[in-house]
Amino acid sequence: MKLHIVPGSPNSRKVEAVVHHLGLKIEIREHDLFAGDLSKPDYLAINPNARVPTLEDGDFVLWESNAIMQYLADKAGDEQLFPRQTRARTEVVRWQFWEMAHFNHPFGTLAFEVVAKPRRGLQTDHAAVARAQVALARSAPVLDTHVAARRYLVGDTVSLADYSMVPLESYRSRVPFDWSPYTHVNAYLDRISQLEPWVRSKRDPVAAAA
Repeated sequence: MKLHIVPGSPNSRKVEAVVHHLGLKIEIREHDLFAGDLSKPDYLAINPNARVPTLEDGDFVLWESNAIMQYLADKAGDEQLFPRQTRARTEVVRWQFWEMAHFNHPFGTLAFEVVAKPRRGLQTDHAAVARAQVALARSAPVLDTHVAARRYLVGDTVSLADYSMVPLESYRSRVPFDWSPYTHVNAYLDRISQLEPWVRSKRDPVAAAA
């Protein structure tokens, strides 16, 4: 199997963390977002969205980070990360949908506009930043309430939902958002960020929030 990533891309990193958690041997192909690697014809042939990550498993090609994580867990036969029991599995999927739509989408926008773009000399879209701040202020209380009395998002052990939620945790201090009211979110993200597979997945960033 081959996994195409951009170093520093949060969505790439969460898949790599799952690879480490599962102990899989996968070839990692690194691409440079700002050099235009994702817009080259050979890459567009496997991912017409021009985004990362992308997984190649023989003649099967899969994009979308959460789908890749689910595929890898199922292929490895791991029922902790991605339970077989219907309700537990659906809970994992629910939180994966939620983080993409309501939490990491605005959080990632802040990281990209305020951290990644200035690093490359690109202009910040301040209107996008303002919209992301409003959206994140709506979703952060939801997560804060959910993790107030829980170590993990679903059940008593780490799952794909946790690896899906954590990829931007290191940007908390670098984006223009007040995290201080969300003590449970901060404790949760601190806790998940200390997991050994997550620590191992850290790479020197080429671009954030790809």
